[in-house]
Amino acid sequence: MTADAVRPPLPPFTEESALAKVQAAEDAWNSRDPERVALAYTEDSVWRNRDRFLSGRAEIRALLADKWRRELDYRLRKELWAYTGNRISVRFEYEWHDTAGQWWRSHGNEQWEFDPDGLMRRREASINDVPIAASERRLVG
Repeated sequence: MTADAVRPPLPPFTEESALAKVQAAEDAWNSRDPERVALAYTEDSVWRNRDRFLSGRAEIRALLADKWRRELDYRLRKELWAYTGNRISVRFEYEWHDTAGQWWRSHGNEQWEFDPDGLMRRREASINDVPIAASERRLVG
């Protein structure tokens, strides 16, 4: 494994390192850069995202590129829910609008599992979408 394939903080997680890992994920996802986000996952990472099952960085990258073509002005907040050993659980919400201008708030939970180098090898995400008015947005700026 090359040095650039190591993603600190590394497991086993403490509260401080789990919080740092969650913040790093939030920052990366808010970049809306599929390549940057995909590099946080192992080459053979396995995902369940809503009703889709993915395997590997190429599929992850493609899903993210499609996601941010549809989910415009995307803004995300993640919150640490629990951690132990090489696993972290988060709750999140994000807001976005579609091409018709309808705003949405998406709520969810994720369970993450990391390899020893701090790359995510498994992600399980459950997500629900709720239409909102632009005036109801909470995630601005």
